[in-house]
Amino acid sequence: MKDVITLGEAMIAFNPERTGPMKFVNSFERNIGGAELNVMIGCARLGLDTGYISRLGHDEFGKYILNFARGEGIDVSETELVDGYPTSLNFKEISEDGSVRTFYYRNQSPTLSMTQSDLNEEYIKQAKILHITGIFPAIHDQNLEITREAIRLAKKHDVKVAFDPNIRLKLWTKQQASDIIKSILPDVDLLLAGDEEMEIVLGERDPKKVLELCEPYGIDYIVLKKGADGSVGYANGEYVEADPVKPSKVVDTVGAGDGFDAGFLYSYLHGWSLEKSLDFANTIGSMVVSVKGDNEGLPELEDVQMKLGEIERIER
Repeated sequence: MKDVITLGEAMIAFNPERTGPMKFVNSFERNIGGAELNVMIGCARLGLDTGYISRLGHDEFGKYILNFARGEGIDVSETELVDGYPTSLNFKEISEDGSVRTFYYRNQSPTLSMTQSDLNEEYIKQAKILHITGIFPAIHDQNLEITREAIRLAKKHDVKVAFDPNIRLKLWTKQQASDIIKSILPDVDLLLAGDEEMEIVLGERDPKKVLELCEPYGIDYIVLKKGADGSVGYANGEYVEADPVKPSKVVDTVGAGDGFDAGFLYSYLHGWSLEKSLDFANTIGSMVVSVKGDNEGLPELEDVQMKLGEIERIER
């Protein structure tokens, strides 16, 4: 049985060799990106059994991503290389303060070759959690239907659904994002959202007002990521505000939310308290922003434990 599986699009991420406007950057380093895959990488490094459902271009970039994911211990039996669609790309622009702008080249996404019938019900059935984001359904209308089918299969077999809105306004409008995400929320068990995203979806970012507006959806766990201001969680009548964990330095903010998601999913599966779960997830988010790259800063479990002071530094 898999701990966590996901459905999404991976891509090659080109990270600049220097900070500043992209038009003045002459060289980039090839890496791997994609929010859903980042979360699986984070979960795998923490020791969870993970799986990835996707399509990649049958090209050198697609092969590179597939081999990388496999090397991280992620099951890719439901990921295929397809002809006629180039593997998607993104280029990042990083400012001196670590803030990032991303430029996507994904109009012919290999995931456009997928249909609802490509989803393997037995594969979804054997998972504990299906993690989805708002990125995959925003790429193309048919991806929304695939997402809904994946959710339907998960609910049919009592698989928990974790959802991170991960709103990308380069892919859809605020109104489209709000309408579609609100249609998904009734089937969500764990909501892992940025407070700014909930302002787009519900018109509020104040945690307690967001909780009131989410009440009709019957979501078991509601977590609001507040970046440098920490996080807030609600579950089983308990409301917890978790202080931020200060990073050693901020180099690249991309992937911090994905690391937080991985940390919280790990905590949830281990039955930890809400307070401990938020602290653990906040810690991982702070570790990610200290490293340049989408997933290079995602830590292994012992790294987080050392950061939290739970174990002494291991010298090798």
